[in-house]
Amino acid sequence: MNGADEQLLTDLFRVITLIRRSFDRAMTEQGASLAQTKILMCIKAQLGTARAADIAEIMNLAPRTVTEALDGLEREGLIQRVPDRDDRRVKRLAITPAGEAAVAVTEPLRLQLGGKLLKALNPSERRHFHAALQKLLQGLDDA
Repeated sequence: MNGADEQLLTDLFRVITLIRRSFDRAMTEQGASLAQTKILMCIKAQLGTARAADIAEIMNLAPRTVTEALDGLEREGLIQRVPDRDDRRVKRLAITPAGEAAVAVTEPLRLQLGGKLLKALNPSERRHFHAALQKLLQGLDDA
């Protein structure tokens, strides 16, 4: 890898880090962090059938990481664990009204922040950037 490639990767990782920090800070101020919002949306998409193991698989996270995140969401009153009707050993995840309210505020904010971010690129630059990202993703899928 040459110096220009190394700088490109450094800049890419810096952009990713700054985007996450910026989004997370703004979203946390409104009720749920970026990570919490992602988990809440994942639970919501499962329509009350999700288990911690399902969330870990969908989000490609370690089960312990998901358990700790769910513990925090439960402490904050954003989710609740509900015993499965057919197997009392299994806990299903449900979003509380407070969790629904957090998603209702933070998800539109995430989209708004993304729109502001992309305004730095003109439509042609966005198309080229998207195409380059697709190639990177394909390369990762192939690896």
